[in-house]
Amino acid sequence: MNLNRRAFLKQAGMLTAGALVAPHLLKAAPGLPAPGLQLYTVRTLLEKDLKGTLQKIAAIGYKNMESAAGSKGHYYGLKPKEFTSMLADMGMKLRSSHVMVGSAGPKMPFATLQNDMQKLVDMAAESGQEYLTCAYLMPDERKTLDQYKSHIALFNKTDEACKKAGIKFAYHNHDFEFETLEGQVPYNLLLSQTKAKMELDLYWAVKSGNEPVSLFKKYPGRFEMWHVKDMDKTEKKFFTEVGNGVINFKPIFAAAKTAGLKYYYVEQDQTPGNPLDSITTSYKNLTKILA
Repeated sequence: MNLNRRAFLKQAGMLTAGALVAPHLLKAAPGLPAPGLQLYTVRTLLEKDLKGTLQKIAAIGYKNMESAAGSKGHYYGLKPKEFTSMLADMGMKLRSSHVMVGSAGPKMPFATLQNDMQKLVDMAAESGQEYLTCAYLMPDERKTLDQYKSHIALFNKTDEACKKAGIKFAYHNHDFEFETLEGQVPYNLLLSQTKAKMELDLYWAVKSGNEPVSLFKKYPGRFEMWHVKDMDKTEKKFFTEVGNGVINFKPIFAAAKTAGLKYYYVEQDQTPGNPLDSITTSYKNLTKILA
């Protein structure tokens, strides 16, 4: 997810988000999981037609899903088990769900870690997913190191609650965590002062000037999930379909074992047209990248 989440939440506090080509099913490369999708990419389509959109995603070949909260909650208006049952009927599994801290900024129309942490943990456990993942820190939640210290305390409590429920807690980055704040790099604090698994967003890591493989080597086994998104070739360095940009994914995937990779999800926060067209292109290109 990107900074547009801020506008997205302000506008409605909700999740709303071509023709589908014949599927080119991607067999997981040796040692790699099957391809997944962060459902934030198709948010407007899910809002209009949940089942139909999921069926189209399954037809492309995606297997592992990560949900994102919206107007109908974290499971798109269904109970956790109902949602995972719907996915299972289509040959897909929910592996993670994105949640927000909710300590500052606009009031959110769904449960947050600050106000309903145990509820989020219980729903995640009920769904059968493996991870509960902090998606994003709002601008008003990341102005000072003291705020990060408060988040770290909350994350550690969440991590303990997740362990008791048989799931894992994870943190998803953007680029701001890598910016020096009061003489320290917040991402380093998150790594050193929590036991959270890291969901490394490859786009934001690269855009911040970091090399994913170097992070894997420095903190081996910590990066159990990735967001796979590409950076276009323009001066803006905007989102684009996987394989259509400048990020070299081959050496990153070659270091999957070092990273501790369990799941990866294609995500494209904004698409030039129908999101289904973009995720189809990303899927096809991944076939070539991982061949």
